[in-house]
Amino acid sequence: MLRDLRPSGRSSLPAVLCAVLMAAAAWLPAAPAEAQDIAGAGSTFVQPLLNRWSQDYLQAERTAEFQPVGSGLDYEAVGSQAGVMRLTERAVDFAATEVPLSDDELARYAVRQFPIVVGGIVVAVNIEGLGDAPLRLNGEVLADIYLGKVTSWADPAVAALNPDMRLPDARITPVRRADGSGTTYAFTDFLARASAAWRPIGVGQTVAWPTGLAAKGNDGVARTVRETKNAIGYVDFASAQRAGLRRAALLNRAGRFVVPEPEAFRAAAAGADWRSGRASATSLVDAAGEGAYPIVAVTYVVLPAATPPGRATRSALTFFDWGLERGASAAAGLGYVPLPPPAVEQVRASWSAAKR
Repeated sequence: MLRDLRPSGRSSLPAVLCAVLMAAAAWLPAAPAEAQDIAGAGSTFVQPLLNRWSQDYLQAERTAEFQPVGSGLDYEAVGSQAGVMRLTERAVDFAATEVPLSDDELARYAVRQFPIVVGGIVVAVNIEGLGDAPLRLNGEVLADIYLGKVTSWADPAVAALNPDMRLPDARITPVRRADGSGTTYAFTDFLARASAAWRPIGVGQTVAWPTGLAAKGNDGVARTVRETKNAIGYVDFASAQRAGLRRAALLNRAGRFVVPEPEAFRAAAAGADWRSGRASATSLVDAAGEGAYPIVAVTYVVLPAATPPGRATRSALTFFDWGLERGASAAAGLGYVPLPPPAVEQVRASWSAAKR
């Protein structure tokens, strides 16, 4: 049985880019002669982008250098953990996850990975009568809500962060994921960094939640928050936008309350060392920077590492190569942040070098 796929220690994004992608570079082929659908599973966080890329990919202009492969993308948004499990069983061609596998896991499951996009995880609330200003929260109070210690919106800890806001004396209903999730991993990482009381609960794609309603997928959490008065939940930015949810401003490492929006996600991504091959830990959660939003995640694609690659893996690589090169505007339009140019350059340079 596949364990909760959490890296042993904090794997750095640069280490993944340099150590893993150089190996993955050998996969990128010329377009396969036979058309074939691409089957994937995993992250609900990135599902809207993969759907959009799939549509745009099949409608892209054919050129001598580019021919779309396959007749579509068949993607199951089952959560990061289940997606990686399905890939290890070779039930799909690729998995998408916000939890990068460690080097040991890559070797154990005979897979490789690379990043494709950055996005924000927002704290959404359903509270009537707040006015136009966003609710303000910090990691410690947010942890206490999910620990069941802060149970009312009128609690002094919440009121202290929102002195100019009239908060109802109403019971808070926390909403959280029911499935193994990269969104949960990033959210619990943020709580653990901010709250000593949360650390015994831990960081993971699944944890032993002390309280709250469970919902499946980001859309399930968004729907539950929208339908439940005085609820709070954590979802990806695109799901919160589609559901029309109010989004809280969170206190970042620089001591500023930051509203979740693409510019704040870009500020978090800009602080990462995307070029270096150093092995020290790098994370976009609680990133440094005045304008950096504190819960930002990177989506990785995981594929079989067989050499030579099978036709399905080659088809998947052709699709994601197109996405990295031509899908940035679609990503931005959905509220994601395209990989910074240094990261894209490094990925594509690795593939180009291998083809020479």
